[in-house]
Amino acid sequence: MIVKIRKWTLSDAKDLALALSNKKIQDNLRDGLPYPYTEQDGKEYISAMLSANENETFAFAITVDNKVIGSIGVFRQENVHRLTAELGYYIAEEYWGKGIMTEAVKQICKYVFDRSDIIRIYAAPYAHNIASCRVLEKAGFHYEGTLRNNAIKNGKVVDMKMYSLLKREANCLLD
Repeated sequence: MIVKIRKWTLSDAKDLALALSNKKIQDNLRDGLPYPYTEQDGKEYISAMLSANENETFAFAITVDNKVIGSIGVFRQENVHRLTAELGYYIAEEYWGKGIMTEAVKQICKYVFDRSDIIRIYAAPYAHNIASCRVLEKAGFHYEGTLRNNAIKNGKVVDMKMYSLLKREANCLLD
């Protein structure tokens, strides 16, 4: 099984729609995604990612053996946080628990740290998403704390966990 991240192409929209039309996946993402997620939704997302500023938005398809199974992105923050970026990701349910996401996270962090001035990448998964927290830990991220009552998801107030990886720490982890 060969895991790679690569730039999006519009032909990836169908695979993207298949992965995102899953309530279990959407329950662990931010709000605002259409459900069901259509191929047209995928084309619009991919077009937006392809036209985004490449020094602010690092967005990739996750592939296994050349098949698109998910999405991963690092998004530069603004103002005093301009050297910090937020990480977000998901993969199709049938690929959960196989180490694929950990590998994709390592690849994108290496890419961003090697090609930009970003010095800190963070992620804030919902505290109940233990698998996502584990991905970050296995990829070398440090747990910084719990953001209590930090979001409302599916009508419930939920905690989020803050994880980060610093460029200076990543060099030995990602080579």
